Amino acid sequence: MKIHKILLTSVLFFSISSFAQAPKKEWTFLIFLNGHNNLSSFGEMNIKEMEKIGSTKDLNIIVEWGSASTSITKRLYIEKSKNINKVTSKPLKQMKDYDMGNYENLQSFVRWGIENYPANHYFITVWNHGSGWRRTANPPATRNISFDDNTGNKITTEELGLAMADAKAALGRNVDIYGSDACLMQMVEVAGEMKDSVDYFVGSQETIPAEGWPYLPFLTKWSAAPRMTPREVSILLSKEYVEGYTSNGVYGAKDGITFSAWDLSKLSDAYTAIKKFAASLNTLKPADWTKIKNAIPNALSFSYSDYVDLGDFTKQIQNLKLKTINAGILADVQQSIQDAVLTTDNGQGFEKATGMSIWLPQASNDNQARYDKLKFSRATGWNTITKQVVK
Repeated sequence: MKIHKILLTSVLFFSISSFAQAPKKEWTFLIFLNGHNNLSSFGEMNIKEMEKIGSTKDLNIIVEWGSASTSITKRLYIEKSKNINKVTSKPLKQMKDYDMGNYENLQSFVRWGIENYPANHYFITVWNHGSGWRRTANPPATRNISFDDNTGNKITTEELGLAMADAKAALGRNVDIYGSDACLMQMVEVAGEMKDSVDYFVGSQETIPAEGWPYLPFLTKWSAAPRMTPREVSILLSKEYVEGYTSNGVYGAKDGITFSAWDLSKLSDAYTAIKKFAASLNTLKPADWTKIKNAIPNALSFSYSDYVDLGDFTKQIQNLKLKTINAGILADVQQSIQDAVLTTDNGQGFEKATGMSIWLPQASNDNQARYDKLKFSRATGWNTITKQVVK
């Protein structure tokens, strides 16, 4: 969303009420809501929206809530409220001086939610600022996802992948849906770290307004049809997100709106197509590479100019009509995006977005060594392209 040294703190857990394991439901929705920053008031607003619906006989809504207004982080079972002016759900656990930038605490929350709120399906969300796969050097220095201003810590793209792998281990199967209620996270690099642990991947290629996801209309429709499949829930959220920022939506019309939902079981095919694409680019002569570099700024990009829409980039390459690039290779990349991306729902200015961003830096940077180690980079050889572009 838009609008240090790591500090190790002692964490105090205490339970407000004892409870037995809840009965198994159709869905458990786990929201890691890190408001330890300037988004805090919007986190409280979102919880109040959730409480207008509340958990139901088929749907558990569980929130790990960190707020800038208190040193206590709370685990809430969201119940329907009759008071729209305050959060009324009673905390089940409270943790003092809790670091929500520590991925192990995300793992702890998810494991706790799985253990205590069994369900046929699980949707895990991280709510906070986001900066895609990398950090930015420009102030304010944003870092991947879940920045905790109290500790200076964050959850990296790699650690987010570890957290989803841990959730898979706890479940004994893939997580049904992972989503980022955070900016710029809908990237092949982010998805690549969790593609073997998660079935569906939802979020925005562009920045997200501070209001975040439209929880009220989304939960209204989801709770009314709780036996929707993970695919259907993913598509529903994408549709409700873009609708929420129209003139008739819950948050009113805003610019820069994008959202997409991916089927990660199709990502391996996209990897294969991108690997062939990278290999083809690596055969180009210097004159053709000059044309490629000149075409990159014409491709659709986002708030970070090195985050480029992959589908639109391939179209820009097509427009060059280079005899040295096989048209079938470009078509395969485009088809693999269409196969993996279930829906793209975009506002004005982003009509060309195909739902999948990729890193394509146009200047030298200090991110390359880390990028070389990402699962997507290693699998596709895309790091050779990012290096070639900045030569």
